Amino acid sequence: MNRAISLLRHVHIHPLLWIIIAISIATAHFLEVCLLLGIIFIHEMGHAAAASFFSWRIKKISLLPFGGVAEMDEHGNRPLKEELIVVVAGPLQHLWMMGAAYILLSFSLISEDLFQLFINYNLMIFIFNLFPVWPLDGGKLVFLLLSLKHSFPSAHRLTLILSFLSLGLFSFLILLIAPSHINVWVIIAFLAFSLYHEWKQRRFIFMRFLLERYYGKKSNPSALKPIQANEHDLLIHVLEKFQRGCKHPIIVEAAGKEKGILDENELLHAYFTEKRLTDKISDLLFLY
Repeated sequence: MNRAISLLRHVHIHPLLWIIIAISIATAHFLEVCLLLGIIFIHEMGHAAAASFFSWRIKKISLLPFGGVAEMDEHGNRPLKEELIVVVAGPLQHLWMMGAAYILLSFSLISEDLFQLFINYNLMIFIFNLFPVWPLDGGKLVFLLLSLKHSFPSAHRLTLILSFLSLGLFSFLILLIAPSHINVWVIIAFLAFSLYHEWKQRRFIFMRFLLERYYGKKSNPSALKPIQANEHDLLIHVLEKFQRGCKHPIIVEAAGKEKGILDENELLHAYFTEKRLTDKISDLLFLY
């Protein structure tokens, strides 16, 4: 119970949403708006509840005029299984909501029209959220999938590129099918702005990933993935090979032969604490 109250304290309602509610009352669409908000709220609380279960740091659960978002103060260093559960916990809420609506209809507790409207809204949000566009759940799943094989910056960059392409294709289809659907264009504009902002901030996001990996809570990744580095490689270039969910011993080579092994924390310490920003990887072998 205390955990549920704690989650509710993180809920933030965007000021423009109150205007949307007022307009819905004036235009006799209050019921539809309440249904949408209720579905979105439960969806986001699904994310938040899963995150709380794993003791993630939750920043804010926002209800926006065109959707919702559960913001976490985690930066890519949690186990991938945890992240997968947190991501899918939102869409899974739609399944039990539709099941509950069917039970209520079976006992004649709600009308057929209300049931159909509720099902349509659930399906719409469920399917839309699985589009491979960042920051939708589908985009986050793409990021997790790419993180299995690629380094953090590579997986992040590829996710954003695929998101731009997917959003462009979706916009083209909307232009052909429903060009006058203002609500959809507002959502497309929001997603485009979010993608642009994420792209501009991608270097900062990578640095935040490294900082959290060095200073933050250790996730103790089970996978051990050595990184082969030439002695002339710059420290930052080796750090750019770091991958989510993996622990990296750094094998330093010279002329095809192993010259030494460094722990990833030694690289992070040299970069962030000792400010050895332009050092080559071989320079660290004489320090540790």
